[in-house]
Amino acid sequence: MTDAPDATRRPGSRASNRRSFRQRHPMVVWSVVLIVLLPLVGGAAYAFNLKRKLDDVETVKLNPQSEPDPDEGRALNILLLGSDKGEPQEGQSKNTTISEDAASGDWPNGKYRSDTLMVVHIPADRKKVYLVSLPRDSFVPIYDENGKTTHSEKINAAFSAGGPLGAINTVENLTGLKMDHLAIIDWEGFKDLSSAVGGVEVTIPQSFYDPKQKVQWDAGTQTLEGKKALAYVRTRYGLVGGDFDRIKRQQNFMRSLMGKMLSSGVTTSPTRLTRTVTALTENLTVDEGWSGTAMAKLAVSLRGVRTDDVTFMTAPVQGTDTDPTYGSIVVLQQDKMSELFTALSRDRMAQYLEKYPDDVLPDPEDVN
Repeated sequence: MTDAPDATRRPGSRASNRRSFRQRHPMVVWSVVLIVLLPLVGGAAYAFNLKRKLDDVETVKLNPQSEPDPDEGRALNILLLGSDKGEPQEGQSKNTTISEDAASGDWPNGKYRSDTLMVVHIPADRKKVYLVSLPRDSFVPIYDENGKTTHSEKINAAFSAGGPLGAINTVENLTGLKMDHLAIIDWEGFKDLSSAVGGVEVTIPQSFYDPKQKVQWDAGTQTLEGKKALAYVRTRYGLVGGDFDRIKRQQNFMRSLMGKMLSSGVTTSPTRLTRTVTALTENLTVDEGWSGTAMAKLAVSLRGVRTDDVTFMTAPVQGTDTDPTYGSIVVLQQDKMSELFTALSRDRMAQYLEKYPDDVLPDPEDVN
């Protein structure tokens, strides 16, 4: 594989930053929607409005040793993490945020859960976007904030135990790709965002019951928002493929959301645009390395991208197994993993997908 990280990010480099927009450099992405879609909706005027709303977005520092490379003219890799708010730790009078915990120098092991990890790749020509989900139970070497590894574990432990730096170091070493940016999404944001756009349409092929969330999913096309939308992206019980099917649901929801946000009902409504921006900024923690100027330039460079130009995939899986310590695990297919991420790093995904056409997310009506 190529484009492996050049240097390990150092401990103590994380810090909360709530300075003015000119002083800090928040990344303007919230899942693949923020990366690809939101800068496109409404063009430059919308991008400007988004910038104004980002003053209170939580941020974390990742590598203060050097200035980030300019985003223009090169491919970008973004690590997306879906997380919860976590519970207050013993002795705390109030709950602290991811940004505050990252800045403290004492990351609270186990406070946060991140069962969703996605790598988004934007090629240098900005004509396509590729999203690759990493199953949460993938059994991989776990790297800490210092870039050291002592054991293998399920990949969702990387963020829980090592924080933003641990997650980035683990994914970089797994994929061989340097992550240019980081976005940590509070899953509550799916609920707020779905309501902001007036609901997201999905199709349930077959009826089933989710015993964990106590939700009955009836076959047919539905428009989801609020708590029901959040339940949709969280469902894995009752699905034949378990977490693999949950990944498809998350990607399917994003795909449908992208289509909804490009519709005239959202793009021509100042009220819905404002609600959408608010829903995003209130549920986001990002790295400091993406300036408002870079965001505006990315918006212009991606103006031709549409839903059909975004490819959703899951990392190649060899199968499942049982580990005596960690229970049920996912075994990744290493040779195909290398092939996939090499293709991403060299912007040769057309050839990869020609060889493996069935690796992409199924049509909307085929995602349970």
